[in-house]
Amino acid sequence: MHMPELYGGWWMFIWPIILIGIIVLLFYWLKPQGGNQSPFRQESALDILKKRYARGEITKEEFERMKRDLL
Repeated sequence: MHMPELYGGWWMFIWPIILIGIIVLLFYWLKPQGGNQSPFRQESALDILKKRYARGEITKEEFERMKRDLL
């Protein structure tokens, strides 16, 4: 009995598609989320505070007080 050829026929077309898919997934996975931030950069406390204020979670007075505490 003969084993089917693994490196001929339709495998010739499938492997490049699989490799391109893996490369695209790696770029998507390692891409920084938003802006020019490094994927390994942690947000500072001030960045988190600014986001909370922008989302309306805290008032301006709370923001200013917490900002003074941080600086």
